[in-house]
Amino acid sequence: QPLLKTKRTQRGSSNVFSMFEQSQIQEFKEAFSCIDQDRDGIINKSDLKETYAQLGKLNVKDEELEEMLKEGKGPINFTVFLTLFGEKLNGTDPEDTILQAFKLFDPHGTGLVNKDEFRRLLLTQADKFTEDEVEQAFSVAPIDVAGNIDYKSLCYIITHGDEKEES
Repeated sequence: QPLLKTKRTQRGSSNVFSMFEQSQIQEFKEAFSCIDQDRDGIINKSDLKETYAQLGKLNVKDEELEEMLKEGKGPINFTVFLTLFGEKLNGTDPEDTILQAFKLFDPHGTGLVNKDEFRRLLLTQADKFTEDEVEQAFSVAPIDVAGNIDYKSLCYIITHGDEKEES
């Protein structure tokens, strides 16, 4: 009789807070409160729907939202939220993470995002950028003549530095 390995689910949530720097936890807290629209300490379907609406995505199916919520295996409070991100980010490449975020704004997979649209999002959504911060970001962004940002190159610059910058 062959030995069967029992697959244990490793939650590693003994202390999820030890997985992150204090500054990261603060950023997750800000993100959580942006999503927790009704400020009840739990992310539910209407919170997700409202968050997507604020980001301009109005046609999110209830099934999609329910799938997301199922990942929490119960009510999604801040600790569960942090644990979910800990599991997703554990062993992920920061460059790939940033690329995936940009792909949300590139539904046709062109590798480009419109500078003006991206500026509008940075100035108006979630952790709003100031004009100066947007200008600073755009100063290193590879922007073509049509006003599009090559976000794959930008991700490389964000994660590896810009060869134009002096050390």
